[in-house]
Amino acid sequence: MRDSTVALALAGLTFLLTVIWGGPLIAVLRRFKIGKQIRIDEPQRHQTKMGTPTMGGLMIIVPVLLITVMLNVVNLVRGNFTGRSILLPLAVLGAFTVLGAWDDWLGLSGVARGEGMRGRSLFFWQTVLSLGAALALYFVLDIHTLVLPAVPFPFELGILYIPVATFVIVGSSNAINLTDGLDGLAGLLSATAFAAYGVIALLQGQVFLVRFCFTLVGALFAFLWFNAHPAELFMGGSGSYSLGAALAVVALMSGQWILLPLIIIMPVSVALSVIIQVSYFKLTRRLTGQGRRVFKMAPLHLHFELLGWSETQVVQRFWLVGLLAAMVGVGLALL
Repeated sequence: MRDSTVALALAGLTFLLTVIWGGPLIAVLRRFKIGKQIRIDEPQRHQTKMGTPTMGGLMIIVPVLLITVMLNVVNLVRGNFTGRSILLPLAVLGAFTVLGAWDDWLGLSGVARGEGMRGRSLFFWQTVLSLGAALALYFVLDIHTLVLPAVPFPFELGILYIPVATFVIVGSSNAINLTDGLDGLAGLLSATAFAAYGVIALLQGQVFLVRFCFTLVGALFAFLWFNAHPAELFMGGSGSYSLGAALAVVALMSGQWILLPLIIIMPVSVALSVIIQVSYFKLTRRLTGQGRRVFKMAPLHLHFELLGWSETQVVQRFWLVGLLAAMVGVGLALL
């Protein structure tokens, strides 16, 4: 009971701190004209979002880093390393924030505005950072197993765990990033996923992981205060890449990473829609000379917009499905 109370209190504290500094951050971003670039092929209604401040991930990440470090610094100074494992998701959060912020900056000031880093370069650095996290999980935290629902014993993966963990982190990071296209969508789904894994960690007795998850939930709720439709601020790669990567590390530390695709079913679906769209277009162009599409537009949320759903309908319905999937995932973790 005490652990859950502290976790919820941290969520509330982080929410207040993030909301307080959110306004000044938006003012600074507007002052330096750090605004969103909209692709010309996106739905016409998105053109009204042109110039809305981005890099909003900084609003989320900075309070989380500050509070988490403050909570653990006393233990570290005293030589009590009970909570040292929380340093890994914290480090991943910070590293991917830097990578995402650089991608955002290139998208704002680079030659190809709105594009950011080249895909290969971005994927390379994602893989490098994810591999580093996977090595830390394996060699430092001694985590290298697969837990299946209703199976009373874990499966030992051995050295195979390292490439699997790397893939999970890269995949989750990109899935959340691709979902960040509508007001409130990525924030709602990320908050739901972190809450789900916070509950799983609580049931496992991983106190420090519970606090980390709910600190992020509080920061995400504060971000949604400004990101709800019509958004005053966008998350950008500085938030989406880091949230996805940190979520994957939390899932791996809980041992219940096999449930991650279910708990983030909508981001996974969005990522799959892009893979299917690109693959089918290239295949049909090679076979027939004219590329064809499965969806009206990818990612998936844009497809539903072009079908006539309003932006708020897409966000609410995606979140409802995501919330139900997260509840099922927590239930399966209890088996």
